[in-house]
Amino acid sequence: MGMGVDYYSFILDKVKEITGKISPKEFENFINFILQVPRIYIIGAGRSGLVARAFGMRLVHLRKKVFIVGETITPALRKGDGLIAVSGSGKTSWVVETARVSKSLGGKVATVTSNPESDIARIADVLVVIRSEVIPRNVNDYTTRELMGIPLPPLGSLFEISALIFFEACVLELMRRLGIEEEEMKKLHANL
Repeated sequence: MGMGVDYYSFILDKVKEITGKISPKEFENFINFILQVPRIYIIGAGRSGLVARAFGMRLVHLRKKVFIVGETITPALRKGDGLIAVSGSGKTSWVVETARVSKSLGGKVATVTSNPESDIARIADVLVVIRSEVIPRNVNDYTTRELMGIPLPPLGSLFEISALIFFEACVLELMRRLGIEEEEMKKLHANL
């Protein structure tokens, strides 16, 4: 590949392919989860965590009570509260354990993952599968993949980008259902 290659189109095409396969039923279940739980806790490691936090910020703008797991000021989870766990692999131990604890406390768990057979997927009350492995990963060497003409953004990039777009679609649907306009959301933007 190299100079002159349209990496933008390559990534956008892959993300369009991935997001196009997200189940409308799973989308609907996820929206209902957000509307039903009184408070939302968010967890994700690394880049998945950053994407999850970005969504959490939008939920605050939509007047939801949102907390980030691991922050010093995050209060105790109560029965009926919801946890949104974002993990591409579905195996990140801290995320899986937090989901288990949330369930044991009477919380509900919504999971966004690329791995429907993972521990985190099995724990979930609401599951959203974002199948980001659109190219066979059995060709592990990046250079070999490039020579074969199948470059792939590093690690979980396609999952995280697709998850971000999924969350943005959720925001639009939540705005519609809650009757909240963008102007109203702007008032809740951070001002410090």
